[in-house]
This record gives sequence, structure tokens and C-alpha cells, in this order.
Amino acid sequence: MILICGAGAFGTALAVTLAQNGPVTLWARDPAHAAEMQQTRENTRRLPGISLPDSVTLTTGPVPKGDTPCLLAMPMQTLGGFLLEHAESLARRPLVACCKGMDLTTGLGPTGLIAQSCPTATPAILTGPSFARDIALGLPTALTLACGDDHTGQMLQRCLTTPTLRLYRSTDTLGAELGGALKNVIAIACGAVIGAGLGESARAALMTRGFAEMNRLAHALGAHPQTLAGLSGFGDLALTCTSDQSRNYRYGLSIGKGAGFDPSLTVEGSATARAVLARARALSLDMPITHAVTALVTGELHVAQAMDMLLSRPLKEE
Repeated sequence: MILICGAGAFGTALAVTLAQNGPVTLWARDPAHAAEMQQTRENTRRLPGISLPDSVTLTTGPVPKGDTPCLLAMPMQTLGGFLLEHAESLARRPLVACCKGMDLTTGLGPTGLIAQSCPTATPAILTGPSFARDIALGLPTALTLACGDDHTGQMLQRCLTTPTLRLYRSTDTLGAELGGALKNVIAIACGAVIGAGLGESARAALMTRGFAEMNRLAHALGAHPQTLAGLSGFGDLALTCTSDQSRNYRYGLSIGKGAGFDPSLTVEGSATARAVLARARALSLDMPITHAVTALVTGELHVAQAMDMLLSRPLKEE
């Protein structure tokens, strides 16, 4: 049995596809939401039009205890509080983070938060180029499953792979989570460029130089460079910076157009940009795109000013 904590779009999509392998328990924070999903057998709030298989059971309240794998499918900035609140139920089991970002309070990624809050658990992360609806519809998707304990990683790879969801295993949890976090920052920049009408060439330049920034921070923190060249880094960057299904990209579009954005939607890259910039400054790393995105999301700069800041930088070798 698999336990999934978080009944948003991604948690629901994972429940739908993993139900092919056996029983799934889907935990929701909101009892009313859980009751609604149980009655309609659909997540009309976050993933409308997708039916929940009979083997998916909804639950709420205390997180069920046990030693079975638990997937944590919730926004990055709420993960720390959830881990502390349910630490007893989450102890001594594999915990697979399914969120992407960097915690504003601690500067840690998801596996770092798991290790800090649940020291007896085995941290892992599931990340890569994917949209919830694609997974739920059974469209072919490949992700990275990173776990420092390779024995546990192999077990998780077997039980979380489905006929349409293919997982590639890694032991570099740091590199995997950095790729997933940092690409959201670059996606906001790319959306802002397209929203402001600055063109496809500018987007391509931002993606390329953004990937260089991602590698710069990953190297400084000790991640393996080949990890970011894979699904959890380059693959996710390519998808998130080019698709309207990406919330971070759409948020950037709204900034570029000077339009409003639905405040109820989680945009992980907004908080991550601020957390990453603080980390980069502490390490004396030059990350100009992250700096520009932070200034955009905090309202310190407009898109034209941010582009001027980037284009006026000293000329250098690639």
C-alpha cells in the first residue's frame, strides 16, 4: 500500500496512476475536501474530469502510521510545518518529497527538511518534467527518483513505477532537488520575457544562461553535475520554461503583461527565488537571473528594468 499526503492536483494524479499497482491511501488536510472527493470520486477543485479508481481511499485527520512509503505531495513552503505536526506518524518510513523548491525559513530543500524534522525516516525525492494532468491521463512520463540509500531507492523505484510512469534512480538527492527548485525561478523569467513581447530568442538565452546558474549553485553545494543534465534538471527546465501548463511560467507571463494572477495558485518559484538568492549571496555566487526574478516578484523592478540590468552586465566568455 502507498500513502500519499496531499490531495492537490499532483497528489491526486499520483494516486490515480499508482492505483494500477495496488491500494492507495490519499490523505487530505481539509475534511470537507476529502468528503467531497469520496462522494464524487473526483478532485473537482484541482484535477477536474479525472475519476478516482476504486482502490484509492480518502482519509483525513491524523496521518496513518506504518512502515509503508509515504509520498509528500504538498507545496514546499508548507512541508516543514506538516513534518513537524505529523513527525510521530512519519517516523521510520521512506518519505518521498514530491514538491520542488527551497524553504524560505531554513534555506533547505525538501529532503533536507525531512532529515531535520524526521531523523529516523529515509528521505527521497520524486522530481522531473511532469504535469499532474498528463500523469493522471496515463500519458508517458519519466521522472527521477533520488534516494541516498540505494537499497530503499530500488524498492521505491519498483513500487512507484507504472506502465506509463517510468522512474530513473539516483542517489544524488541534493542535485535532484536543486534542479526541481531552480528551474522554477528560470521559468518565471522566461514567462516574463514572453509576456512582455521580448521574443523567443530572449527566452532561449534565459534558459541557457539560467541552466548555467543552476549548475553554478549545484556545484558550490556539492551536487553531481550530471544530475542537473538529466530529467530533474535540464528535462524539467525545458518543460517548465515552454509550456502554459506551468504555473511558474504563467506567473511570469502575468508579470510580463502587467496582469493579475490567481493568488490561490501555488507558485513555488516565487519563494524559491528569494531563498536561492540569500543562499547565493552567502556563498558569494553570481546569479544575476535569480537576482532579477527576485526583484520582479517583490515588485522592486519592472521587466524592462530587469532586462536592462541583465543586458548591461560586463561582457565575458561563455
